Amino acid sequence: MHVCIGRSTARRAGISQLETPVLRVDGLTKRFGGHLAVNGLCFELARGEVLGLLGPNGAGKTSSFLCLSGLLRPDSGTIVYEGRALGSERGRVIALIPESPDVYAMLTVWEHMLFVARSLHLRGWEPRAQALLERLGIAEKRDALGQALSKGMRQKTLIAATLLAQSPVLLLDEPMIGLDPRGQRELRELIVELRAGGTSIMMSTHIIDSAEALCDRLIIMKNGTALASGRTSELRHAAPTGQTLEDLFLEITA
Repeated sequence: MHVCIGRSTARRAGISQLETPVLRVDGLTKRFGGHLAVNGLCFELARGEVLGLLGPNGAGKTSSFLCLSGLLRPDSGTIVYEGRALGSERGRVIALIPESPDVYAMLTVWEHMLFVARSLHLRGWEPRAQALLERLGIAEKRDALGQALSKGMRQKTLIAATLLAQSPVLLLDEPMIGLDPRGQRELRELIVELRAGGTSIMMSTHIIDSAEALCDRLIIMKNGTALASGRTSELRHAAPTGQTLEDLFLEITA
């Protein structure tokens, strides 16, 4: 069974019936040999909304993100952005910050920003790039090579370079892992600002508190299948008396 968040369930899922979703995914499926990694995932994402993707290891969160961003080819399903079906070019619309912070070993932090700016033909990007590095606490590392960076610094470099692109849809795969407390706070504040500016965000996380604080809606997955979805407040209230959202998550995915 999979859960589709469509027009018939728009009110329950927290999407206004008068609001057209900016992104619609229907029946997204991905297999690796005999293993079904993503099983008919369906959802809609509104402009300026944060949708959380929760699930244990192996739930299909990363595979879903790789398919959405164009890094994996799904076996079936449609991905529609503003009424237009996206094919291999979906990476131009949907940006991914992966869980594993892989950077170019022989590029400096600043050269990562330059690479993004030149690839997308950005103009007047330098002040914003510098501001992103300063907010994430890596401005002093702008001339350091990727191979010399710690895991947390690599993660911050990817975050800064990806945000510089200003993609309308942003995927964050376990974004808090590897970040120090200051980096986590700055990223939370950036997510709030991006949402206010109209960026549509999907975030996978194992940190239930982060999901409660940042996400407007949640999808809970297990073994590639969406088992529950809805507004964060609705899922919280659906839990039996005395149970937290974390308790409900553990019960659903047991």
